[in-house]
Amino acid sequence: MLNQQRWIEELNKNGISFFTGVPDSYLNGFCTYLLQHVPGRNIIAANEGNAIALAAGHYFATREIPLVYMQNSGLGNAVNPLASLVDAHVYAVPMVLLIGWRGQPGAGDWPQHVLQGEITPRMLDVMHFPYEILTDDDDAAAAAIERAAASARERRQPYALIAPKGVMAGEKLNNRDETYPMSREEAIETILDRLPPDTIYSATTGRATRELFFLRERRNEGKQHDFLNVGSMGHASSVALGIALAAGKRRVVCLDGDSAAIMHLGAMTMVSKVSAPNFLHVVLNNGAHESVGGQPSAGHLIDFTAIAAACGYATVGGPVTAKEALIQALRDLSNADRAAFLDVRIHKGLSGKLPPLDFSHRAAIDSLMDELNP
Repeated sequence: MLNQQRWIEELNKNGISFFTGVPDSYLNGFCTYLLQHVPGRNIIAANEGNAIALAAGHYFATREIPLVYMQNSGLGNAVNPLASLVDAHVYAVPMVLLIGWRGQPGAGDWPQHVLQGEITPRMLDVMHFPYEILTDDDDAAAAAIERAAASARERRQPYALIAPKGVMAGEKLNNRDETYPMSREEAIETILDRLPPDTIYSATTGRATRELFFLRERRNEGKQHDFLNVGSMGHASSVALGIALAAGKRRVVCLDGDSAAIMHLGAMTMVSKVSAPNFLHVVLNNGAHESVGGQPSAGHLIDFTAIAAACGYATVGGPVTAKEALIQALRDLSNADRAAFLDVRIHKGLSGKLPPLDFSHRAAIDSLMDELNP
């Protein structure tokens, strides 16, 4: 693992002192160091495209090269502003991209990372961005930073540094937080207990998918009613709405996360254009990017309920923070005449140790499709 203090010092030495991006487990040591030691110069963005644009604005105002960090899955969100805002043919914005390399060929990873890992270098090639792969050698990393900064400055375009597993590793933040009494698992189980047994669930990337999966096992329930959105962060609610629109009166619930909902917040506006009274959108809001290290999100700083109401959802007027309030809210929204929304405030941390989520994606989706198309 690289020495993060030296890494930041080398970046500063090369004129890079502004940071923005989306936290990644492979960059956890770096993201945690920024949070603890560079609070005023680090913005955790809503999504990777948002980070690219923030970095461009910083460059326009200061002429200083920014650094944008992300998991390689986030390159998809970043491609549009990289190609049509910062490219040398447009506004020619120099920046350093620090990319966690999930799914690196030969390294082994979960299915949702395999293709993205394979195409990561090729995506950079297609955009004509130079890049190099970091190792855990501090002197080599210092030289890479110097090359990246010099190239970005001279050519006025991005230069990428790709971080394989372990290079930017670090201790996760202490995620225990008792601000709100409910855990994610308790909230999910409360919903499972109160809604019809044939309800279809779409669970968001990260802990929600794992907790729903293992709750089903513990409760001896079949999993053919669940869509586990293991990748494509921020899109679980759109998948759920697509199902709901075709599922007649059958109940469809999205178990979303605050960071995921924020990543593609515009998706919430879709309920203003359609009739989906069978759709319930639940944001399990712990105010953190918990799955990748516990860095804070804007989840506890914004009014999700007001946003949802403005988008056309039925709501209960504010967040629910305890089990009894969640039960009452589910009752109140059970006969809503349109799509419904709940902001469920939960504390960070797991109620128990979860094993890795290892299942056949193809078998799971085929079972759900058989359930929906008997």
